[in-house]
Amino acid sequence: MSRLVSGPRERAFARRTLLAGAAAAGVGAAGVGAVLAGAGEAVAGGRGGPVSQAAVAAEAARLESALIELRRDLHRHPEAPGQERRTAAVVARKLRAAGLTVTTGVGGHGVVGVLRGTRPGRTVAYRADMDAVPPTDIVGTGPAPAHVCGHDVHTTVGVGVAQVLARLRHRLSGTVVFLFQPAEEALSGARALIDTGVLERLGIKEIHALHCGPFPVGRFAVTSGYGLPGQDRAEVTFSGPDAPDAARRLAADLGALATVAVPQTPADLERLVADVETPDGPLARFVALRARAQEATVSASYRCWPPERYTEVRADIRRMSLRYAGAATRFPAEPFPAMVCPEREGDQLARHLRRTVGGKAVIELHAAFPFNGEDFALYLDRIPGTYTFLGVRAPGAPITTSFPHYPDFSPDERAIGVGVRAMAGWIAERAHGLP
Repeated sequence: MSRLVSGPRERAFARRTLLAGAAAAGVGAAGVGAVLAGAGEAVAGGRGGPVSQAAVAAEAARLESALIELRRDLHRHPEAPGQERRTAAVVARKLRAAGLTVTTGVGGHGVVGVLRGTRPGRTVAYRADMDAVPPTDIVGTGPAPAHVCGHDVHTTVGVGVAQVLARLRHRLSGTVVFLFQPAEEALSGARALIDTGVLERLGIKEIHALHCGPFPVGRFAVTSGYGLPGQDRAEVTFSGPDAPDAARRLAADLGALATVAVPQTPADLERLVADVETPDGPLARFVALRARAQEATVSASYRCWPPERYTEVRADIRRMSLRYAGAATRFPAEPFPAMVCPEREGDQLARHLRRTVGGKAVIELHAAFPFNGEDFALYLDRIPGTYTFLGVRAPGAPITTSFPHYPDFSPDERAIGVGVRAMAGWIAERAHGLP
């Protein structure tokens, strides 16, 4: 996920405070075992397709130790956005070994794997992002790119889903397309893949993805009707001898437009992630804005919800700038779009997870998180799909160990098997063409 641009004073704690979860609703080791056992025992019922959840769970169990080793290998070799050569090669090799048709170099270092079932059905896609976090985007900064956003987990889950469904190809309906995407952190990888025409060329009808979040391991947070905000930027330049002073004063004025404060402590993070579960709560509408003065220029970066508020915030910035003589305001580009997840597909996924994983494993979010965005938004602008948070918080662990971009990010690896079981069953069901 990409972050909201911030100044150096804000790097100590609040660089990546978007991802959220029911951190207070702990799931102990016994709870995770129950989730995994439930996934293995559940069989798709009347709405289920030829691929049963029991068959998915059995195959996933055989792969679990190898997938954990794959994640550890990827973790040891992080690659910055646009530099994912080794990761792409590893993914391509795994997909080819599983029998998929693989194309590399798609939209940069993107990898596309196509798995065709033996029965007629729909074409659905699964996206996994491969890049690591640049050092400047690690909380407090870091010495080098690092997998502190969970993309190594995302890639591993994607490979696992492909391997499981390939082993069940004889029961699989339709076609599943796996998009292993580069450069998500730079918000450029999705655009590059889409611009190759892959969605149209392969006839993809919908797309799905997971992202690590600070939820208890074994749980999922669905985002029906919500998602992640987009981002907009403004620049105001001043002329004249008092330009630096005017820039400082305007930066303070613009900062007052923010309606949500950047969390400064773990307790603030816990409160933030609880707020997103609250219907009509404090995050139902927000402006998250940071403004910085440098010499005679003010740079502002902001995210809004609902997305229509960008027009309102732009008008506020223009109005406030006009109070200063010699101020020239510009918006370098159109706002990067918000990721708004369709309600229909999100509700269907929630029902699927409750049926196959268990009702207590599903958390429904009722707000978007203020401080980060996702280029998965560009896929959802074109086709429906789902974007779901995969709980990776170990029992009793501090929230920053499961909050992407924090240097102590350390996901519970049991989440890999949980994600593979859930998504392989879900993707098989969607390809089968169920309502």
